[in-house]
Amino acid sequence: MIGHRFIHFDPNENSQSKFEQLLNLFMQLLTYTNGDAGEALQWLNELDKQYQLTDNEYGMGDFIEDLKQNGYLNEDPASGNFNITAKSEQTIRKKSLEEIFGKLKKSKQGNHQTFKPGQGDEINPDTRPFQFGDMLEQIDFTESIRNAQINRGVESFTMQEDDLQIRESDFKTQTSTVLMIDISHSMILYGEDRITPAKKVAMALSELITTKYPKDTLDIVVFGNDAWSIEIKDLPYLQVGPYHTNTVAGLELAMDLLRRRKNPNKQIFMITDGKPTCLKIGGRYYKNSFGLDRKVVNRCINLAAQCKKLKIPITTFMIASDPYLQKFVQEFTEMNNGKAFFASLDKLGAFIFKDFESGKRRTVY
Repeated sequence: MIGHRFIHFDPNENSQSKFEQLLNLFMQLLTYTNGDAGEALQWLNELDKQYQLTDNEYGMGDFIEDLKQNGYLNEDPASGNFNITAKSEQTIRKKSLEEIFGKLKKSKQGNHQTFKPGQGDEINPDTRPFQFGDMLEQIDFTESIRNAQINRGVESFTMQEDDLQIRESDFKTQTSTVLMIDISHSMILYGEDRITPAKKVAMALSELITTKYPKDTLDIVVFGNDAWSIEIKDLPYLQVGPYHTNTVAGLELAMDLLRRRKNPNKQIFMITDGKPTCLKIGGRYYKNSFGLDRKVVNRCINLAAQCKKLKIPITTFMIASDPYLQKFVQEFTEMNNGKAFFASLDKLGAFIFKDFESGKRRTVY
């Protein structure tokens, strides 16, 4: 019999397995515990006690064993300590990318720049009439043949210049990006965790670039009293320290890294929550946490001007809304001719990803 058969819908029938549900939670907890597998498992046990995540069929011991069997966890036979593997590190990055990109896909369109189309990599859904100088490979023959049939009929089919339609494409540039992350003590002060959202964005951006834009480069610089580079695989373990904010050291290292890159397009993304408060002069640190110290600020402004000469735009993501910081950020941004966003923690990923994606497109004539 032809027709439709309706059955009772069970919402749990196609749900994730217990292992997959617990794995999602475990990966989230690893971000908050700076990659400490033992601490993450302790938190998971506490959540299990409160919310009954496991049952008589599948317990926490089964989950830990599955983590080891599936290559997410290693156990030190001597000490019994657990450590996450490279597979876990990549999974955390993927889940950060899905989390941030998922929010972007669900949100309404907005804050996007408008780009002129040209010959490039990504197909544009719009077509236009042929113009002198257009390339042969840009011709949309399906639309062009259709125009010829409409204009001259099938029996006396001929194709002329006015029948031709051009399918445009957007060119995606190769870009070298340095992501600067503030790890000064203020990133966890006042009861607000600012470092975890910054880490999530960094992990998601690194996963996006390595998978979707493999010809691009991404360097990650962290800065406190000093600045140093970290590898992508180190991101889950990143944590703040008892540091001041040496923005100058971060910018100097970022510029040095970009000088070595061969890509024509270079940019700096800087995530910070406070004003620059530290300089290193010779072998000693010059520090001042009270107000905006002009000695420190002027060095930052000078570096912004140097980046402008080198055609390196700086986009600052200030995850603090203190009014007195806005003047410094405005002065810094104007000197570099860059951009600045005062982003809340829940919108940080959206701001950075939209800005990064918009910068990938360039007009080509």
